[in-house]
Amino acid sequence: MEVAGISAPTVTIFISSSLNSFRSEKRYSRSLTIAEFKCKLELVVGSPASCMELELYGVDDKFYSKLDQEDALLGSYPVDDGCRIHVIDHSGARLGEYEDVSKVEKFELSQEAYDQRQDTVRSFLKRSKVGRYSEEERAQQEAETNQRLEEEKAQASTISVGSRCEVRAPGQASRRGTVMYVGLTDFKPGYWIGVRYDEPLGKNDGSVNGKRYFECQPKYGAFVKPSVVTVGDFPEEDYGLDEM
Repeated sequence: MEVAGISAPTVTIFISSSLNSFRSEKRYSRSLTIAEFKCKLELVVGSPASCMELELYGVDDKFYSKLDQEDALLGSYPVDDGCRIHVIDHSGARLGEYEDVSKVEKFELSQEAYDQRQDTVRSFLKRSKVGRYSEEERAQQEAETNQRLEEEKAQASTISVGSRCEVRAPGQASRRGTVMYVGLTDFKPGYWIGVRYDEPLGKNDGSVNGKRYFECQPKYGAFVKPSVVTVGDFPEEDYGLDEM
């Protein structure tokens, strides 16, 4: 057989086999001997090299020849891009035997153990809040928000408009005043207590963003959370601000 005058060092071909129903597209060096080529095909089709019979089909899928000279180079045959080499197995294996994974022993891990591992796709998705875990995160945040809202509602229900109160916000001095508003607002979510302070220690006149919730002098009004409001018999205190 004459060696074909082909300059390209590699060739892209399709590999089929009598042991499976699929084709694989692979690139090989034309300088491989047929014996070396068979060894590489073991990883593709699963057949032992010693049990292989190779047939070459052209781009038109017509039979060309057998690749039966072990020491011949792959490039010595008319192997062009798009050709197909069919591997006939003579080991006694059955068609599809290497495709049936039902007999393969599987590694199994419980859901609880899988959840505890930090090197899994699930762990990555949880940390990144991706896919369904982003939905779970939103659902959890919504549940927490609803719980806080219910707690604020319960606290606000114990505070009545007109009651004297003392406001003790973290990092601030206590301030006394009168409860003027209890309920939801448009400027921020949750329940708020509108207080008219005894002195101009507030931030508004009972209105926020153009909406009025109660009446008071400028700088006497403030909105605080129910958790910092204590209702009781708190007499007015003289802060001495009138003398400043």
